Amino acid sequence: MELFFYLLVAQALMGAFDTVYHHELKVGLPRCPTAGLELRIHSIRAVLYGVLFGGLAWYEWHGLWVWVLIGLVAAEVVLMLWDFAVEDQTRALPSSERITHTLLAINGGAAFLLLALMLPGWLQQETTLWRVNYGWLSWFLSASAAGFALVGIRDGLSAGNTPRLETALQLDLGKHSRLLISGGTGFIGSALVRELLRGGHQLTLISRHPVAAALLFSGRARVVRKAAELDSGEIFDAVINLAGAPVVGLPWTEKRKAVLLASRVNTTNDLMGFVRRATLAPAIWIQASAIGYYGSHADEAVTEQSPKGQGFAAELCSQWEQLTEDLQVMGIRRVVLRLGLVFGRSGGSLPMMLIPFRFGFGSVLGSGKQHVAWVHLEDVLRLIGWSIKTPEVSGTFNVVAPECPYYKNFAVLIGHMMRRPVVLRMPAAPLNFMLGEMASVLLQGPKITSSRLQDSGFTFSFPGLRSALIDLI
Repeated sequence: MELFFYLLVAQALMGAFDTVYHHELKVGLPRCPTAGLELRIHSIRAVLYGVLFGGLAWYEWHGLWVWVLIGLVAAEVVLMLWDFAVEDQTRALPSSERITHTLLAINGGAAFLLLALMLPGWLQQETTLWRVNYGWLSWFLSASAAGFALVGIRDGLSAGNTPRLETALQLDLGKHSRLLISGGTGFIGSALVRELLRGGHQLTLISRHPVAAALLFSGRARVVRKAAELDSGEIFDAVINLAGAPVVGLPWTEKRKAVLLASRVNTTNDLMGFVRRATLAPAIWIQASAIGYYGSHADEAVTEQSPKGQGFAAELCSQWEQLTEDLQVMGIRRVVLRLGLVFGRSGGSLPMMLIPFRFGFGSVLGSGKQHVAWVHLEDVLRLIGWSIKTPEVSGTFNVVAPECPYYKNFAVLIGHMMRRPVVLRMPAAPLNFMLGEMASVLLQGPKITSSRLQDSGFTFSFPGLRSALIDLI
């Protein structure tokens, strides 16, 4: 009996690791538009585990209750197999997740086998739930049951929310287009690819993980590992270069800086190599960049004519942009999008920023006088389509909403809309200590203007922060 409970403890710990590390952090299932069915299965499985762990922690299931227990276990086994099948059809699992699932299946199988050995004796008893107490094991399993229940509720709510994660903009590119896209599996890229596929456009994606990318879009987009694999005779109307590891997240150690730079430089050089040898060059190249180009310190409003700033973010953006400067000499229309914080439901910075507010711990970071230069995901997608369709559009644009509030006002508005107090303040020192140079992204920020973009004829659907948050929260 004791071995059985130790196996349940191991099952709970591995399940917690799988949920937090893989489902939440690595894959972000609750924010994946295509994960509705998988989340529903996870929700039911979590509730079943909660019942099993909570029930077995304090009771022996005697008499006819044995058949209820068998039914619960059988349902879990069927759901587990269904879960495996759905995962294999919708996404490529990281190796660590597949290993964890294998260990969970082996450990769970061993636990159920030991349980099966106890059931004949329980079946012969009078029908009742016999009260027992296994000390700390009972309390641990009760806590695990509560955790499973919470995860089940969370996954069920997330499954119901997946339709809201999809955009439906009906992007107008002017004609049926053939597009070559890097970074198509990222936050912005995946939303763009889904929009373009709905429009019937022909897409070729560059991805280091072609199988995962193909599964993500149900095989509707062609995927190659490198642009070097493309034949020089292939024709594309536009190249959209969005590739690059996320800047906001891990501290900028020297190793991390190398990863951030390589993820941009290698892919861009690969794409430029194809364009140089292509028999017929694309008409337009859309190049992602970021407002980090201007650095974190500025005393006045920043426009596209403002000089490059100081620091790693500025150097990263500058080097990335310089790699494509030859396009103008080659007669290819080049549009550089210096993106602010892109707010959306399915990823980006906003979902993580909202977490402390949801639990009532929303706070003002640093002085609160730094500006928040943001833009709604739908405006970014519309801008990409508009840039392709409009031949007069070229050059560099600051892609930020017209309203660029102070962080203090930003935090207060979120708190107000979520009905949560914002009374805390996070000093700059702890953030600088924990995040190092990356903390400058959160603690410092000039006011960025998008006047050139608006003067060129682009109209924002979400020019103000309040209207954007009403749509997103």
